[in-house]
Amino acid sequence: MLSQIRPAVVLIVLMTVLTGLAYPLLMTGIAQVVFPHQANGSLIEKEGKVIGSELIGQNFTGDKYFHGRPSATTDTDPNDSTKTVPAPYNAGNSGGSNGGPTAKSLIERVQSDVEMLKKEQPEAIPVDLVTTSASGLDPHITPAAAEFQIPRIAKTRNLPEARVRALVANATEDRVLGVFGEPRVNVLKLNLALDALK
Repeated sequence: MLSQIRPAVVLIVLMTVLTGLAYPLLMTGIAQVVFPHQANGSLIEKEGKVIGSELIGQNFTGDKYFHGRPSATTDTDPNDSTKTVPAPYNAGNSGGSNGGPTAKSLIERVQSDVEMLKKEQPEAIPVDLVTTSASGLDPHITPAAAEFQIPRIAKTRNLPEARVRALVANATEDRVLGVFGEPRVNVLKLNLALDALK
């Protein structure tokens, strides 16, 4: 009996050390050497203080900033733990709204957002300004969504639209390897560049 248990225990210990300790340490070490910025969360610092990540959106609401996609993430209601409250870009609760295309709550929210944006500008509204991403954490918007917001930002900051448009063009990231994904603009980076304008 001991001759059967011993190899099983040795194999469990060996596999635990290999797959639970050695492999994760090796991958972490390789990531730190090859991709240190990404391995540490793609954090963005300003004046020595971490202010966000390139990978997780933030809730910009002021008129002087570009706004990201709506976020459907929630958190536990501090007043009633059986309920949830909206908590935009809550990385601890990543996920979409699970509202289907015929869900009344989704239709009402999108219609409300469209009406609000039409007051800002009556042109065609880019779909990513009124729909959430699957994760609820998307830090990017389309170049069209950034262009849509230029008049509001230029007016609020008393800047020429051409200068803000140039900023958007500089912040636009191309497809990965020229093939994967779509052109996109990181909202946090764009707003930091906007704040840096004199």
